[in-house]
This record gives sequence, structure tokens and C-alpha cells, in this order.
Amino acid sequence: MHLSRPNANEVSQTFNRSRDVAPSSGICTRCIDGCKGNCEIFKASFRGREVIYPGPYGTLTAGADKEYPVDYSHLNIHGYALGAAGLPGGRQGDPDNTLFPMVNTTAQYGNQHKVTMRMPVFTGALGSTDVARRNWDHFAAGAAIAGITLVCGENVCGIDPGLELDAHGKIVESPDMRRRVEAYRKWHEGFGDLIVQMNVEDTRFGVAEYVLGKLGVECVELKWGQGAKCIGGEIKVDSIERALELQKRGYLITPDPSSEAIQAAHRDGAIKHFERHSRLGFIDQDAFMAEVQRLRDLGARRVTLKTGAYPMRELAMAIRWASDAGLDLLTIDGSGGGTGMSPWRMMAEWGIPTFYLQAMAHHLCTRLATRGRYVPDLAIAGGLSTEDHIFKVLAMGSPFVKAICMGRALMIPGMVAKNIGLWAAEGNGGLPKTVSDYGHKLEEIFVCYEELIARYGKAKVKELPTGAIGIYTFADKLRVGLQQIMAGSRNFCLATIGRHNVFALTEDAAKISGLPYVMDAYRQQAEAIIDA
Repeated sequence: MHLSRPNANEVSQTFNRSRDVAPSSGICTRCIDGCKGNCEIFKASFRGREVIYPGPYGTLTAGADKEYPVDYSHLNIHGYALGAAGLPGGRQGDPDNTLFPMVNTTAQYGNQHKVTMRMPVFTGALGSTDVARRNWDHFAAGAAIAGITLVCGENVCGIDPGLELDAHGKIVESPDMRRRVEAYRKWHEGFGDLIVQMNVEDTRFGVAEYVLGKLGVECVELKWGQGAKCIGGEIKVDSIERALELQKRGYLITPDPSSEAIQAAHRDGAIKHFERHSRLGFIDQDAFMAEVQRLRDLGARRVTLKTGAYPMRELAMAIRWASDAGLDLLTIDGSGGGTGMSPWRMMAEWGIPTFYLQAMAHHLCTRLATRGRYVPDLAIAGGLSTEDHIFKVLAMGSPFVKAICMGRALMIPGMVAKNIGLWAAEGNGGLPKTVSDYGHKLEEIFVCYEELIARYGKAKVKELPTGAIGIYTFADKLRVGLQQIMAGSRNFCLATIGRHNVFALTEDAAKISGLPYVMDAYRQQAEAIIDA
């Protein structure tokens, strides 16, 4: 099994010269003095720390390519020849009222103030990376018209060039955060919510006070980490002036832009980028409970928590503390997902993979529930992208998992459709053949275009960022695909999906997940039929 191979990857824009490579080191079996490259060791010999990160920054999302011993492909979904659960009004199933478009994919999460979404999916945290900032209008409008929750990630205010701070270092105004909130609200129709994340720096800047008090945001998410890395959020900046500005605001900037040697290297052209890093957070139960209460006192209707691919100890803390605090949602982000900027080797090699982490979470939530305690609604993230992923995660995590968080899978349609709009505007020859095979006008290319016109009118659809149409179209594919899987498994609403609907293809997957092995699933019922 190929787990991962170091020293060369497209994400670091490197490759091995030799076709034969030592599997553990990733070094060519024949490394020649005089080789002209371009493995990671070769490139790092003169570009150093730059090779740690995926590139080019700002125009990509990167995903870990490590193949874990067990993942969701090791589960399959049961289909049945009888029965129908979740039909409205307690109806019995028949061929006329069990057509797959009748499946209800409406999802809810929350404690006292619930959020309803048109389907059990929401975006990953779109924060201070350039790819999130530059595409935000497309992502925000797309999530709003698709009826799903949008997550605004960490450090948005802190890196805002127009940020205004008072004498105490607290936010007076953040034009970029205001723009982000308004972009979602413009198209929001009552389904889904806007969640604003907070890390250490965000708390110090007073992001909660600003978004809750001045912008009317209703949900704030505390962030312990993410699946892509086990350190704080990172971005790159090009100019030394920008690096010094962010350093003055209290961020860690590397290499140090205030150093005379670094300034000289920047003038020489050797140093082309600076990195802005967030601080590591440290969790404490009393402080956590106090912060949740503080956010509620500031006016938050909902408080959520995002945790990363930490060991079971930290996972148990997240679940138990979220329970004690009565949180509205706990998002658990496993290793194996994607990033706008994370150390490449760290992303491939750290943390608990999503499948294993979800299995741990189910065990701990079951244990908590048997003790009569409140179990917060869960969402699972980390390398999920398809309708079968949605079904498998909901089924394996039943009854605790209410939604799936998709990062790159929901960003890509926004970027693709944005570029289709730009290419189409160029006129003849602008569209690649992969797109022009379907037409040259937006109404020819996008299968959902006329549906949106019927919903909003032609003039308003012209106002939509083109990327939003892509997200809506992709979400429609997920919804229809999920409806088909649910109908085949005889579930006509999300609430009836359960662990009995999936089975493990390998004994390892069965052992980890607690799901039945394929040769044991429904065995007792089958033998009873034969023996009757």
C-alpha cells in the first residue's frame, strides 16, 4: 500500500529525476553530483523554508495525498428491496410515493436556536488566505442560494489592510469583515447561517464584540485547530511593508522583517515572501466555559467549536466541554483534508485520519449519552467531497452527526465557475474545450442557469457572482445524488439514516468503526428466513 512518499510532489512543484526512488526517503536510488533537479532536497538547498509550503500561494488549494489503511471507501451502503422510512405523515411506501425526488434532505443543527439547511453540508473555514479572500463573494453568494451554512475563518479582521483599532487595540472597523458578512446576507434566504471563527489573535482584537455588536452576526465559533495542521493559521505576504504592519499588530512574522539581514535579503530579491503565523492555543476547561458565557453575554445566539485531528484525549475534552457548555455544534476535522496554506509534510503526516477520528467520536458520544448527558450536534470534516461520503458519515455517526463540512470540494466549483465567467467574457477562443463543448454562453454552459432565472429573474441572476452559480450547481449534484442513495436505502428523510445502513468491507474497518463486517451484516435475519 502506498501511504506517502516524501521528497517530490506536484504541490511543492518538485519531481524526482530517476524512475527508481528509495521508498522511505523519497531520494532517487542514484543521486548524481551535477544533477539539475528538481526534487525537494534539491530545491530546498537554495530556496530553504519556501519548500515547506504548497505553491504557488494564493491560487491553489492543496490536499494531503497520504493513503490511510482504512477510509470511507472501506464502507459500502445497503440497498433494500422492501420498506420505506421517513415518509411524511407516517405513510406506507409504494412505487408512487417513494420516487427519489421526494426524499427530504433538509438538515438541522443547534441546541435552543436551531439552523435549518437545505442539505446536510456546509463550507470549510474560509479565512485569511488569498484564495479565500479573492473568491469570497462567489463562495458567500453560492452558499446562500444553495441554502447551506458558510464559515468565515480566522484572522480575517487581523490582516485587513483597512483595519481600524482603538487605543486599546480593539476593532473599531474592519471593511473586509463587513464586506464578507454583507455578501452572504445579500443572498441569504433563511436557510443556513454565517459562522465567524475566532482564534487567539481574533479574541485579542475583539472580533466577537465587533461581529456580534456591529454586524449582527448570530454565531461565533471557537477554534482549537484544524485537520490540515497542528499549528496556527498561516498566510504569505509579498511586501516587507505589509509584513512589518502585521508584525506591529502582534503577529509572528517569519523571517523577521525588522531584521537588517532579512531586509537586505529582501532588497537582493532572495526573500520574496514573508509568512504570518497565528499563536498556538492552550485549552483550559474553566477558561473555555467562561469564554462561551462571555460570547453569549455579548449577544451570540449560537456558539460552536471547531477541533482538529488531535488524539482521543483532546477529542474527549471537546465533546465533554461542548456538552457541559450546551454548544450548538461541534465540528471535528480529521487529517487527510486540504488547505489554503499549511506545511505540506505536516499535513500529510500529522493527526488522526477522519475515519478513525469519527469512530472515536461515536464511541465517546455514545458513552456520554448513556450517562444521560447532552450530546452536542456533530459535524465531520476532512477530505469529504461526494454524496456517498455524506451518507456514510451520517450513517456511521448516527444519531450524533448532523452535517458534513466540505472544504476544497465546495471551493473548487466557485473557482471553476468564476473562471468560466471570465473566459466567456473574453469572447472567441476564451473558453477551454472542456467547457465550450457545452456552449459559449452561461445559459448554455450551466445546467441550473434557467432554474435560477425562474427563481430570481434574469436581472438578478446577472448580479450573481458567476462562482456562486457553480457552487449552486455542484450542491444540486450532491443533493440529487444523496436523494438517490437515500431512496435506494429506503430513507426518505435524514433522521432515519442509521448505522444499520452501512457495512464494512474489511475486518479492519469493522473493528475500527464497530460496523458489521460484510459477511455478518443481516446474517441472523437471512438464516432465520432459510430456517423457517
